[in-house]
Amino acid sequence: MENQFEYFDLSAPAPATTAAANASQPASVSQEVAQHNRLKYLIDNTPAIIYSSVPTGDFKMTYVSSNAQRILGYDSAMMVSDPNFWFDHIHPEDVPQIFSSLAMLFSEGERTYEYRFKNSNGHYIWMHDMLRLIRDEAGNPLEVVGSLTDISERKAMEESLQKKGEEQKQLIHKLQEAQDQLMQSEKMASVGQLAAGIAHEINNPIGFVNSNMGSLQGYVEKLFEVLGQYEQLILQPQAAQSAVARVNAIKKEADLEFLQEDVEDLVRESMDGLKRVRDIVQSLKDFSHVGETDWQEADIHHGIDSTLNIVINEIKYKATVIKEYGNLPNVRCVISQINQVVMNLLVNASHAIKDKGNITINTGCKDDWIWIRISDTGSGIPPEIMTRIFEPFFTTKPIGSGTGLGLSLSYGIIKKHNGRIEVKSELGLGTSFTIHLPLHPDKVEANKE
Repeated sequence: MENQFEYFDLSAPAPATTAAANASQPASVSQEVAQHNRLKYLIDNTPAIIYSSVPTGDFKMTYVSSNAQRILGYDSAMMVSDPNFWFDHIHPEDVPQIFSSLAMLFSEGERTYEYRFKNSNGHYIWMHDMLRLIRDEAGNPLEVVGSLTDISERKAMEESLQKKGEEQKQLIHKLQEAQDQLMQSEKMASVGQLAAGIAHEINNPIGFVNSNMGSLQGYVEKLFEVLGQYEQLILQPQAAQSAVARVNAIKKEADLEFLQEDVEDLVRESMDGLKRVRDIVQSLKDFSHVGETDWQEADIHHGIDSTLNIVINEIKYKATVIKEYGNLPNVRCVISQINQVVMNLLVNASHAIKDKGNITINTGCKDDWIWIRISDTGSGIPPEIMTRIFEPFFTTKPIGSGTGLGLSLSYGIIKKHNGRIEVKSELGLGTSFTIHLPLHPDKVEANKE
């Protein structure tokens, strides 16, 4: 047997009683009257409007608690008398979602809705509606009872929170743009610091190529002069013996054997110098990857070598670079950003070496991760600042010698790649930075979620 209730007609007044009647009535009747009045008092003062309706057709209301006057401004009797009152006062945009699922009340027995309802002032306020289907002993629908609660304040708070959420998204987007600008500024600052060294590196081969071209120009002129004299001898009707003697004299005067040997050396040396210039320019291009921000499968060793070519002038007078490369597969990353991290660590390593030392680059792969370790034999990092080295704008270098963004941006880049950076340092012995990168950053992100 389902839903057995004792029904009270709360819309009807409690039975009138007088002192004489009270004296003559049984105690149970007085208790029933008191219970009726108490129940009506509680319902009329509850925050929710209690109502009932027929379980068919238009769901005409059969009872509405009198607190509807306080909450909505409507007389409860008027709401009951109008068979279309409920549907006529729901916001038109909310009607479809209610109608489309109202039939499920008969299969599920309960439904909950949130919709806008027009009050007596003509304003729509948000209501929380809980409906429950009551069945008789035979299981037939008897009536629907429900409660309407004003949730306008909660909705306003949710809207405010949503607005704040959108503002936070915009703020995060602006912060991301600012970080990208800082990263670009740091890269430009780093490239600016290295520009003089790069110019020096390019100037060396350009200098001797230019000198070689001057010498080569003189050699070519002399060779053509010799060829011209040969041609004149051929045209003169002289004896062969005198022609041979003259040719030998011309060869000796022009020193053709030396010219032939030196021209070969000049061309070979010039070609080597031009190759060095080309390699430096290509390394600068590979390092910067201007406009390239896409994730791709990249050769980490090629990126390290390109970066080394850019910073070599910063390093070679203070440190010997030792490369101990392992076998690395291609890694999915933004290679220009990884190059930026490697450059920052290499430059920092060279700055940590006072006179002369070593910088060792190790790489390796284990499971689905690769690692890059850059170690120096420099002065090391004091323990008291170890926890601050990744802070933005923190630097131990003299004013004007560093931005304090290198390690901070490096940390952000590796974190963006779902990797990590480990630091080990000992005063007087050196520092080691190890970068760990996943082969598939997207899988690591999925596992985090």
